[in-house]
Amino acid sequence: MVNFGKKLMADQIPEWKGYYINYKLMKKKVKQYGGQLQQGEKDRRRVLKDFSKMLDDQIEKIVLFLLEQQGMLASRIEKLGKQRAILAEQPDISAITKLREAYREVGLDLIKLLKFVDLNATGIRKILKKFDKRFGYRFTDYYVTTRSNHPYSQIQQVFKHVGVGAVVGALSRNLADLQERQGSYLSIYDQPSTALKDPIIDMINSSVDKLTRSTNFLRFLGQHALIADEESPSTAGEEEIEDKKYHFMSLMLNLVNTFLYMVNTYIIVPTADDYSVSLGAASTVCGVVIGSMAVAQIFSSVYFSAWSNKSYFKPLVFSSIVLFLGNVCYAMAYDMKSLTVLIIGRLLCGLGSARAVNRRYISDCVPARIRMQASAGFVSASALGMACGPALAGLLQWKFKIYMVTFNQSTLPGWVMAVAWLLYLIWLWFSFKEPNRATEMNDIQQNPASVQRADINQLENGLAQPLLRDSGSKQNEDEDEEVDDSEDAAHDSRKAATSIGSAYRLLTPSVKVPDIISAKLTPRLRDFILYLIFSFADPHQGFIS
Repeated sequence: MVNFGKKLMADQIPEWKGYYINYKLMKKKVKQYGGQLQQGEKDRRRVLKDFSKMLDDQIEKIVLFLLEQQGMLASRIEKLGKQRAILAEQPDISAITKLREAYREVGLDLIKLLKFVDLNATGIRKILKKFDKRFGYRFTDYYVTTRSNHPYSQIQQVFKHVGVGAVVGALSRNLADLQERQGSYLSIYDQPSTALKDPIIDMINSSVDKLTRSTNFLRFLGQHALIADEESPSTAGEEEIEDKKYHFMSLMLNLVNTFLYMVNTYIIVPTADDYSVSLGAASTVCGVVIGSMAVAQIFSSVYFSAWSNKSYFKPLVFSSIVLFLGNVCYAMAYDMKSLTVLIIGRLLCGLGSARAVNRRYISDCVPARIRMQASAGFVSASALGMACGPALAGLLQWKFKIYMVTFNQSTLPGWVMAVAWLLYLIWLWFSFKEPNRATEMNDIQQNPASVQRADINQLENGLAQPLLRDSGSKQNEDEDEEVDDSEDAAHDSRKAATSIGSAYRLLTPSVKVPDIISAKLTPRLRDFILYLIFSFADPHQGFIS
């Protein structure tokens, strides 16, 4: 948590003090708007318009000063260019050295200007974030998208900094030219491979890169991560953390679990009606036998989804044991002449469904660069299991007995799957690596209340929900919290479940939606829709992207 107001005061250039964003004033206004709305002194549309106008004025102040400074830098570069033209006619090494130092002084002033823009851009992002968090409203999306490409908008000067780029280009060319020539007056464009670097140019380029990362609003909007940390944490660092959590064999075990479960689901389809008839039931009871596994899966999705907040290994072990027992019960029902045991076996198989864990593991523990392939592997494993199940049942046509235990086309699917789950459990026990959650949990910061946000296309449409949140959301309202909305969602998804209702709320959409789809659609259409969901959905909401 960083108090940006203090950071702004400490980092600003004293002589430019009056041209920075008045962050303290705007923060007070946000708090004042909250009180006015609560007391009914202003309606929400008026608040949005007033805040937009205030922010427009602040940005205009910044931009006008920025243009003024750019003009002064351009004028200095122009004067230095005239001196360089004279030196071209009358070469003087000492004069060239002085000229180069003069260009470097302009470069240092340009770096100061770049820091000025970066600090103000950060202030704009922070105050937009504060407004969103205070009122539970995605005002930032509206403000940036309506002004980023508008012909009269000043925000483009801050976030696209075209003029700054022109000054950087002129300085870089002239400094590189002087550094290279030193009495040889060939153009730098004639010898691009031998151009020397200048420390000032390196500093300028570094500042420009930081500013670009800080102000690329459209990119952040597209990723629903508009408010970025000022310190610009590198993507490489995030990938390193992901790599530490990733273990290839553990991913393979999750995909094998998915494959075996789908085989287990469909292996009984060709023989379920004969099995039901042999136990004295009508052939139509096979629908109950087959469907009971899917019914039990609804409940298993709840507790497995909640359990995966704490562990991946233990749920997979539990799943394997339950599926082993369920298949044994399914196979033993023939000799016990009990339809009840048959259905109990299938219910146990459904209660052992760890598909929620499999999807969660890919979403949380697979690096983003290969998450798409892992998602495709999950869908492929499911589809392959659905195809292999009935095919395997067609091969199990033997009939024999061992110690009063009957093995035939009805019971062999249960025995085969029981052995398969036992072997899988042994493999899992020795090969699975539990991800290290310590780093992940340390990165989660507490948020006083979750915010329900509403999308809008126009400001005049108002809000889909009340602007003001519960009183609990006002806690720490005067502090600048470095917590993104995606982190809030991640934190909520990791809270321990205390009841069936809370456990169901912990279910991510990736758990709920595919299970509903599985129950309603044909297999081929279902797999196609699942592939689309896992390919394009938002990873911060629990989907796999």
